[in-house]
Amino acid sequence: MRYSALAESLPRPLRRHVLHFESIIEDAVIRFAGGLPSGAWVLDAGAGECRYAHFFGEQRYCAVDLAVGDRAWDYSGLDALADVTVLPFRSNSFAGCLNIVTLEHVAEPGCALAEMSRALSPGGALLLVVPHEWEVHQAPHDYFRYTRHGLEYLLERAGFHEFEIQPVGGYFRLLARRLLNGLQFFSGGWRWIGFLPAAILLVPPALVLPFLDFLDRDRNFTLGYVCTAKKQS
Repeated sequence: MRYSALAESLPRPLRRHVLHFESIIEDAVIRFAGGLPSGAWVLDAGAGECRYAHFFGEQRYCAVDLAVGDRAWDYSGLDALADVTVLPFRSNSFAGCLNIVTLEHVAEPGCALAEMSRALSPGGALLLVVPHEWEVHQAPHDYFRYTRHGLEYLLERAGFHEFEIQPVGGYFRLLARRLLNGLQFFSGGWRWIGFLPAAILLVPPALVLPFLDFLDRDRNFTLGYVCTAKKQS
């Protein structure tokens, strides 16, 4: 189920509570942009509709995507149409690179990370966001889900170090999101009859459950991971 329309209509505090994953991603992108010098080149590898471009007003933002993920998307803002496993840039060209919920759509994720590493200058920064427990989306180009251990393996092999891998919520955040996902089964045709009863049943616990997330200290149940790393000098 797509939540873009819902996100636009909700007050900001409620939006951050309900759309926790998206809010954490946005916070991470803002921090990442703030850590890059003014005028630096930054690569958005798998940019889609370039939804994060406006956070890089002080930098030189370059958007790349293969434009096969979602036919309804507007890819007109891309600077280059390319496969992230074969980036059309010289080595050591960028000070920063972001790859936001894109790596699961790449059949050769190790190759993609190696290419991002090649395109980054020595010491360049990477922001990577991947799903751990997420529904199939943008089929048939949806290949993987990731654990923190798999990410460490892939990043190290691609030439990155100084990893910081943070889970986005725990079991109760995950459960809350899955309850909201259940509303998608009550849309369209006669199914709308059941939407209100389903909302009454599913939405209240989905709003309450995140307050219990502190109980899950291990965060082995999580929606995904936000990772930062640096290219080895």
